Amino acid sequence: MSVPAPVPHLKRSLRRFDIMAMGVAAVISFDVIGQIAAGGGEAVVWIAVIAVAFLVPYALVFAETGAAFPQEGGPYVWVEVAFGRPAAALTTMFYWVTNPVWLGGSLVFVAAQAWDGFVFPLGSGTVADHAFKLVFIWAAILTAVVSLRRGKWITTAGAGAKVLALAFFTGTAVAFGIRHGFRGLEGAGFAPTGAGFLALVPVLLFAFVGFEAPNAAGDEMLDPQRDVPVAIGASGAIATCCYLLPVLAILSAVPAGRVTGVGGFMDAARLVFGIYGGWRGPLLTGVAVLFVVALLTQGSAWMIVADRMQAMVAADGGFFGPGLGAFHPRLGTPVRMNLLSGVTATAFMVAAMNLANGDASAVFGVVLAVAITTLLLSYLAVVPALLALRLRHREVPRPYQVPFGTRGFTVATLLVYAWILLGSWVALFPGTLEQLFGIPYDFRATWGVSRLTFETFTLGTVALLLVVAATGYLTQHARARHRDHQGAGGTGR
Repeated sequence: MSVPAPVPHLKRSLRRFDIMAMGVAAVISFDVIGQIAAGGGEAVVWIAVIAVAFLVPYALVFAETGAAFPQEGGPYVWVEVAFGRPAAALTTMFYWVTNPVWLGGSLVFVAAQAWDGFVFPLGSGTVADHAFKLVFIWAAILTAVVSLRRGKWITTAGAGAKVLALAFFTGTAVAFGIRHGFRGLEGAGFAPTGAGFLALVPVLLFAFVGFEAPNAAGDEMLDPQRDVPVAIGASGAIATCCYLLPVLAILSAVPAGRVTGVGGFMDAARLVFGIYGGWRGPLLTGVAVLFVVALLTQGSAWMIVADRMQAMVAADGGFFGPGLGAFHPRLGTPVRMNLLSGVTATAFMVAAMNLANGDASAVFGVVLAVAITTLLLSYLAVVPALLALRLRHREVPRPYQVPFGTRGFTVATLLVYAWILLGSWVALFPGTLEQLFGIPYDFRATWGVSRLTFETFTLGTVALLLVVAATGYLTQHARARHRDHQGAGGTGR
């Protein structure tokens, strides 16, 4: 078994708490809490179902693999060892690009709306609006550029801000319900339905994947064999609570049908914070600032890990030139890849602002669908790679093992893969399974755009990524062959 060469200039600084905090910062998605709550009471049921039927086996197999294969690059290394460099390069392209797409097209829009509504008016399409979004994107990029020894405290602070804001909001919603009654829950509709399940499954899977992301910095962990399984288990439990309780709180306060994806959390906070009387305004402003900081560090946490993965692809000869895979000798970060992510996020922000004539709700929904699609598609190779490593490389020490050995690992992997297949199809082709099962589905009412616009944006993005990944790999492969040919010619052979 061969793995990519170690990266020079890296320093081990990530302890167990740091890994857990990075997982919390990356995985708990403020921007999808409102989207989930928009599904009504049955969203609570499906959170519980997916937490048990998807998150548990997912955490088990990734904990074992992350502890057994802790090399820098994480999922890229796993797919490369299992299926070869071309498959790994394509997979990592989808995994990486999700994050600048998400940062520039989803997180920044939610942050701008919160800032505009509760901190300082920005307007829509104004100079202030554009300036805020640019500062937000590049602040996230710059926090990924600093050394991980310092940058980890930024993501840790973001994880703390996230948990603090959610806990304060949930407690306030409970106090509001005690005073005024939990009237929102009466019409929430907790009975699960097929339509609700298909609408929620992609966003819930998106919300619960990513606990393996810190493994992208595997060579910067002090003791990954022991710390990764514990960190994944702890962050998974925290994430489940941080989705389930706030969604229940939102539904208890906001009348059914009035929860929106782009403004759900802060709209609910505006209502329940009324119990604080004259303190309502300042407290809302404070929570809005925490909300924006949490969103920014969420994007930063993903940039830290995903840019390292893509840099490893470039350094390993799978994405254009090796210069993109260079790690800064002093900072120990892939600065060039960080900057490429910033440019990509900025370009996607501009494209998103011209989608649906700037309708924030429609933009948010479509761009989030693109991010969900690209991320879930990457797991179509990552998850089978875990099983391939388990079966082909039994000689690798596994400090943590899934219960019932290979059989338990296989069952868990197949269950996770079935969920990923379902989520990928529903995200890429929404409404098709509803039509197959005779479930009514109004595409424009759901997405705010026509199916043609939606599929052009989503399928066009996927097609563009395939072209870029193939071009990047073939370009570097051709350069390597040319160098080998020149070397052979120079020796007279």
